[in-house]
Order: sequence, then structure tokens, then C-alpha cells
Amino acid sequence: MSAERGGESADRVLTVPNLLSMLRLAGVPLFLWLVLGPEEDVWALVVLAVSGFTDYLDGNLARRFNQTSALGQVLDPVADRLYILSVVLGLVLRDIIPVWLAVLLPLRDVLLFALIPFLRTRGYSALPVHFLGKAATANLLYAFPLLLLGDDTGDLAMLADVFGWAFAIWGVGLYWWGGLLYAWQVRTLLATTPPSRVAEPTT
Repeated sequence: MSAERGGESADRVLTVPNLLSMLRLAGVPLFLWLVLGPEEDVWALVVLAVSGFTDYLDGNLARRFNQTSALGQVLDPVADRLYILSVVLGLVLRDIIPVWLAVLLPLRDVLLFALIPFLRTRGYSALPVHFLGKAATANLLYAFPLLLLGDDTGDLAMLADVFGWAFAIWGVGLYWWGGLLYAWQVRTLLATTPPSRVAEPTT
């Protein structure tokens, strides 16, 4: 009975955690417009803060009320990556961060995307999220608002810029460390797991 319930929960779409993840995704274009259009940095930071809170909240609610789902396991990391990419794009177009940093982050995601076909040969669509990936995302989500605040004059802006770059350096390091760990996990999986066979349809 409990396994059946778990299966039903995994297939659910309209859950509170999934709705929160969808809300986070809707905030991505809003953030970009605020940063690149009217340059309302304070409101852009509010959008990031709401995103960070809903990121914590949807995972907490999913575990507490047994509302984990296959869709939620896709939406959560997708929302994280889209926020990182949108913030990077906004900051590089505002000349707050260099282009090399804007290239380095999505390059890691391209590497992981290239591993998916190898995973599918073993019956997996993705590897589970691990601590390093979440720690890297947390560092970057601290770094980018601080760098945005640092795009100003005064002592507070200078302090925000220093701490922003500290979080950015740690975040990029952990982001790539996590990516290399994913690649090693895929290598181990390929070496220890036989290829999956798709069952032929019966006649």
C-alpha cells in the first residue's frame, strides 16, 4: 500500500512544491527585465530572495507531506540553473562580471548535458542531486545579489563587491567540482552497470 502511494505521489503534477517551482520559473524573465530594462536592482534582488525562499520551501514541503514527484525532481534543478544563467546574463550585459565567468558556468552544464545519452544506456535519465551541487548553487545565489549591490559607489557597495567575489569564486569552484564528480559517477555507473534492455512488445 505504501509503495502504491509513493508511485501515485511520484506521478502527481499539481502539488504545492511543483506550483512553487513553477512560480520560481516565472520569476526568471521578470528578474531579467528588472535588471536590463528599468535597472530596478532592489526589486530584482527581491525576486532573487523570493526564489531562494521558495527553493527551500518546495523541497521542505515535498519531504514533509510526501509530495515528491518526477516533475518536481526535474523542475527544481532546472529552475536553479535558469536562475544562475539569467543572473549571469544580466550581470555580464551590465558589465558587472567578465565574459569568461559567464562562459565558465554554462560550460559545466553543457558537459553534464552531454552525459545524459550515456546515462540512458543504463536506464537512467539523470543522477540524483548531491550536496556539492546544492552548495555551489547556494554560493552563487549569494554571490550574484552581492555583486549587483556592489555595482554602486560607497563603502557598503565596496563591501558587497568584495564578499560577492568571494562567494563567486567558491561557487564556481564547487560548481565545477560537483560537475566533475557527476562525470566520475557516470564513468563508475558505465563500468559497473550492464546496458539496460528495452522490453520488446508482446504480440
